[in-house]
Amino acid sequence: DDAAGWPGARLTAALAVAAGDDPRGAVRAWRADAHGHPSPNAGPVEASFAGALGVRLGGTLSYGGRVEHRAVLNGGARPVEVGDIERAVRLSQRVGALTLGVCLAGRWAAGRLGRLGRPGYQRVTDFPGSGR
Repeated sequence: DDAAGWPGARLTAALAVAAGDDPRGAVRAWRADAHGHPSPNAGPVEASFAGALGVRLGGTLSYGGRVEHRAVLNGGARPVEVGDIERAVRLSQRVGALTLGVCLAGRWAAGRLGRLGRPGYQRVTDFPGSGR
């Protein structure tokens, strides 16, 4: 599970750096704090989002009445405020759009490389009798 999610988590964290309001803060929080998160994949994403938004995440949390003490992400920043929720949603939307762009570019590049790597390659629709 962690191994399968590793590439996507790093891509998401990197895109949060690119899409965020504070790229340096996002990189700084990712490098300094991601390892303290209990999840090797959520850590980089949450830390880079915290840095990109300029907020502090983690610390003492309550999940369903159960209190957990977690590492603080982007510790020198201010606590989260209500207005940060909308900013986080917009950042998430920008990251999603960039992810789509990366996937489309990867698909295009894979198609180009696939054709270039096979001499005499023809599309299925170009074969005799295919109507073209």
